[in-house]
Amino acid sequence: MTDDVAAARAAAEEKSAFSHAPVDPDATAAYGDHPDQVIDFFAPRRAGGPGPAPVVVVLHGGAWRAPYDRRHISPFADFLARRGFAVASVEYRRGGDGGSLAGRWPDTFDDVAAALDALPALVRELLPQAHPRRTVLTGHSAGGHLALWGAARHVLPADSPWRSGSPVTLRGVVALAPIADLAIADKLDVCGGAARQLLGGDEHFAERQPYADPALLLPTGIATTLVQGRADLDVPQAVAESYAEAAAKAGEMVGVTLLEDVGHFPLIDPAADACAVVVEEIAQLAW
Repeated sequence: MTDDVAAARAAAEEKSAFSHAPVDPDATAAYGDHPDQVIDFFAPRRAGGPGPAPVVVVLHGGAWRAPYDRRHISPFADFLARRGFAVASVEYRRGGDGGSLAGRWPDTFDDVAAALDALPALVRELLPQAHPRRTVLTGHSAGGHLALWGAARHVLPADSPWRSGSPVTLRGVVALAPIADLAIADKLDVCGGAARQLLGGDEHFAERQPYADPALLLPTGIATTLVQGRADLDVPQAVAESYAEAAAKAGEMVGVTLLEDVGHFPLIDPAADACAVVVEEIAQLAW
């Protein structure tokens, strides 16, 4: 496939994923005082399996940049709810400077940690039909990075303010085209240098990487699957493979589901076959 054809296909996939109207949640709750410190909740639309509905925590992507918020992933959240899951879609603070910068240090990480800590109580309050101890964490692209990071807080350095004393109660993590290895993503200039920007630029990248890079926070002891399109031009397959290799070296097996002729956005596009594959991967861990 020529570069022009690949780029045209990627553009069509992105257009399709963003063509769906945002879906309003059933409830929204704050986990902090900032306007971005909120979580949208989608109740399950039907029974998806035996017992109370599992909870899927969704972290949206967008290179940790301000123009991309949780609204763009709400059709995916609704897609999950229609398949029997209770869904919690987390918003968090992203980069400023008119949207050109990726992430805020330490705000982005403060928010994800605070949201995950607040979730069990909020789920019990707002999703009574859900089972808060049957939770799967998922995220797309930059959100995939945050999902992997959120599941690894118990192995953060001892002086990290985000370190948790014990592993979070998760059935597993399904990371979708995740920016899973910040060093490799930086070398490949993924999303226009977003990984380096997330950690505060050149002067801070190396010192902050042990606190933020999922590929350095292994093993987690939590069942983890990466779903990756082989034709992804935004976050290349090499990033996911590098994380899986790092996990193997740490003595942990991470599942990697590679989808042929699939780019970056079909994974969260309800109109795409790849999205159904994602739901099946989540279901395998959730029930």
